[in-house]
Amino acid sequence: MSLALLVMIFCVLGVIFVNGWTDAPNAIATVVGTRALRPGAAVAMAAVCNLLGAAAVTAIGAKVAFTIESIAHFGSGKTALAALAAALLSIIGWAALAWRFGIPTSESHALVAGLTGAAMAASNLDAVNAGAWGMVLLGLAVSTLLGFGLGFAAARLVERLCYSLPRRPAGRFFSAAQILTGAATAFLHGAQDGQKFMGVCVLGLLLVKGQTPGPDTVIPVGVVAVCSLVMALGTSAGGGRIIKAVGMEMVQLEKHQGFAADLAASACLLLCTLAGAPVSTTHTKTAAVLGVGTARRVSLVNWRMAGEMAAAWVCTFPACGLMGYLLSKLFLLLFA
Repeated sequence: MSLALLVMIFCVLGVIFVNGWTDAPNAIATVVGTRALRPGAAVAMAAVCNLLGAAAVTAIGAKVAFTIESIAHFGSGKTALAALAAALLSIIGWAALAWRFGIPTSESHALVAGLTGAAMAASNLDAVNAGAWGMVLLGLAVSTLLGFGLGFAAARLVERLCYSLPRRPAGRFFSAAQILTGAATAFLHGAQDGQKFMGVCVLGLLLVKGQTPGPDTVIPVGVVAVCSLVMALGTSAGGGRIIKAVGMEMVQLEKHQGFAADLAASACLLLCTLAGAPVSTTHTKTAAVLGVGTARRVSLVNWRMAGEMAAAWVCTFPACGLMGYLLSKLFLLLFA
């Protein structure tokens, strides 16, 4: 086994762990923020649901995985493996930096940018698959707009239907309901992000054999099991800063509003996953929370924090693309 392959495998597992650590907490942020669950119980629930989502949806179909596998062409041999390892290392660095400042970022879009930058360093601009990039950008726009719209609509609908209910029974009902929708969001996070990183793992294994991925590429059961478990371990590591930012500081939600946000995010993630569009759980959940907060009252939303998150999202593409490019050049000198 080559050194480049070992580095690539280490980086894949590292990225999956970091994704579970920094991205998965978005799925349970509102459950913790409304105190429907204690942080420890919410993290445990998210870890299990991430594992189940990654395993179950990948077994049914891996459309999202193929889109990520085909985002750029790395060529073959040691050069391709070195570039892929560089792309993954750039994602780990970006995610750790964002976590340090408590800013939710999208590992999904960091992955796309890092892969693109690294492939360009190993080859040239022709290595980029414009069709796959188009699917990513479409998913970004749809998930953000749909998440916000569904969040707004769900909040208004819940308010109207439950306006006359006694407060205490309604609170108990929505506590239980929010646990279910929070679990669904975590399950679909595993379905989305699990597929993406499993796709990268399979891409690396294919590059070793001098092969390229195709629509019929199957993700081995062993890859599904290992990647799912590593993501669950990453989720169990916590992510308190991200939970605090999304679930508490951006907008204060009641339990029925947290339920509306989780329901909207889950519905959006499900639709995009079935369509095979790679989307960000972070973007989708944050947009849903903003939609619910806006439906409640525009002035209650911390728009300054929302702006900081949006700026971080915008910076993800060029920053990770550049990091992937530079690290790829370095790795090509060292390993290729």
